[in-house]
Amino acid sequence: MAEKVPVTLTINGIETHSSVEARTLLVHYLREDLGLTGTHVGCDTSQCGACTVQLDGMAVKSCTMFAVQASGSSVTTIEGIGSVEKMHPLQTGFWEMHGLQCGFCTPGMIMSTIDLLERNPNPTDDQIRHALEGNFCRCTGYHNILRAVHYAADLMSASSAPEVLSADD
Repeated sequence: MAEKVPVTLTINGIETHSSVEARTLLVHYLREDLGLTGTHVGCDTSQCGACTVQLDGMAVKSCTMFAVQASGSSVTTIEGIGSVEKMHPLQTGFWEMHGLQCGFCTPGMIMSTIDLLERNPNPTDDQIRHALEGNFCRCTGYHNILRAVHYAADLMSASSAPEVLSADD
């Protein structure tokens, strides 16, 4: 039996303490140990992006790092960005603009574009395509994914815009 190593991570705002085998990939730790199955295992070779999560605010492919490498960090998964009752603007965008079909790639697409929109609140199509270079979708053809990201960017900018008072206020 392999020796276990302590791991401390803040996952979706909750601090976790575990012991894992040193070779446990972050994606497997999230899915198998914590039950956060929204992060998908697609290719196991870092090509598809289905396993993308936010690590300390940056999009990373969780199949490319060990859980022990992430120890001490903050990880946000698709489960940590919104709920059915209050979806994140990107979740709403993918829903409203039909940016998904089977949904397998969607969590990784959303986690990658969160990183983009935090750095660039009004990206061009080319900037969105560049941000999604490491994410593959086999169903949609990407047109609606671009529309979904623009939709979310508009929602996010509208929610952060200062309220304008009328002369009657």
